[in-house]
Amino acid sequence: MSGEGAGLTPKEDSEVLRNTNYSGFRLESTWKPVVMVRGDGMFLEDEQGRKYLDFSAQPAAVNLGHNNRHIIQAIKDQADKLAYVGVGFGTDVRASFSRKLKEVLPGNLNKYNFSNSGSEANEAAVKMVRTFFKKEGKTKIISRYNSFHGWTAATTQLTGNPRRFAAETTGAYPGVVHVPDPYCYRCPFGLEYPGCGVACAEYIDYAMKNEANVGAVILEPVTGASGVVVPPKEYLPRVLEITEENGAFLIADEILCGWGRTGEWFAVDNWGVKPDIMTTAKGITGGQFPLSLTATNKTIAEYFDENWLPVSGTFSAHPLGMAAGIAAIEEYQRGGYVTRAKELGVHLGRRLAELKDRHPSVGDVRGLGLLWAVELVKNRKTKVPFDTADDYLSGKPLMVSKVASKMMSMGVFVYSGVVSHLIVSPPLIISKEQIDMAVDVMDKALGVSDSEADAVQ
Repeated sequence: MSGEGAGLTPKEDSEVLRNTNYSGFRLESTWKPVVMVRGDGMFLEDEQGRKYLDFSAQPAAVNLGHNNRHIIQAIKDQADKLAYVGVGFGTDVRASFSRKLKEVLPGNLNKYNFSNSGSEANEAAVKMVRTFFKKEGKTKIISRYNSFHGWTAATTQLTGNPRRFAAETTGAYPGVVHVPDPYCYRCPFGLEYPGCGVACAEYIDYAMKNEANVGAVILEPVTGASGVVVPPKEYLPRVLEITEENGAFLIADEILCGWGRTGEWFAVDNWGVKPDIMTTAKGITGGQFPLSLTATNKTIAEYFDENWLPVSGTFSAHPLGMAAGIAAIEEYQRGGYVTRAKELGVHLGRRLAELKDRHPSVGDVRGLGLLWAVELVKNRKTKVPFDTADDYLSGKPLMVSKVASKMMSMGVFVYSGVVSHLIVSPPLIISKEQIDMAVDVMDKALGVSDSEADAVQ
């Protein structure tokens, strides 16, 4: 029911939400929500009837478009049959979804734990690692600075980007070690690829040997909200070798970059890497129902045949989520959307590169498939950004937010990442013409950042 139908105006609905709800990821006083009432394919509609092309699939979740009818019908049909039962019981829809997952996951991942969010999936992954290695005392987890893994106690510590700073509680989850990323545009070692020898991967080996007692490395194969860092081709295969050489597990966080977004079913598939554990969410149901997955290899699965596993929850393996997951995979397969993402990604990358050529405030454009970042800088030569982590945490209006707001006023939603990136991750159903329209809008909106960029570039 819209605000008007409930006797409230759009402004009043927004005020009710501001006064009674937490938004998160911000100073709450800065939240002024646009109230959405309808979704259809590539578009959202607000209470005043204005439509917005969703150029980021919300937070890269609505991979198959808003209100996908096949997924929604599957949820309705399952609700009529069995809407809920506890995780200790089996269901036919859970068995069917498990069989369906085997068609698309890396072949070494053969046992699944279902939960409700990406944070829970990563929490389960690190619990599995620490339980597996408890006799050896290998409790440390290596993560990367330019990462986001969630908001639970463990995953807040695993997260590297500035969102951790505001929520971090000293000692809440000890034993997390952060290392640099394969962030070539801002190489932390001051090197250039390929002459660098992929030092960022070798540093992980150095850290593991000098920290000792490391049970796992967790990473996003392609980072999401932290800026879509695509690693050099040697990076992930080498990291897998390093974990194997050091007797540890590799956890691939595919919560955002999975489900066709990079032009393969999962981002690790771009490099032929089979992780020991994979976590995923978002696109697993096309964003139509809360569901996440922690999938493990045979070694880990066999260990828990005889050892107690400290994961599960009231809504784990929810029948409606299982039905949504089956329908989503069917839609990915029916529409050929994974291959389509790779093909359209070439066009999207080319169009975004044109923006870099035209706009002095665009420092870098990078991506893979239908997952891209446009990084804004105040000075292209020095790569000085408009804003800092402190600006982000203080609630200061960021330049990326100003550009995103301008695009919104012209009918295109784009997600502004942390701290200096626009994240372009449209639903995989997007057309070439819609890409062109959205990029043209971004082209105009970048005048906002150009006006404050240094004149000498």
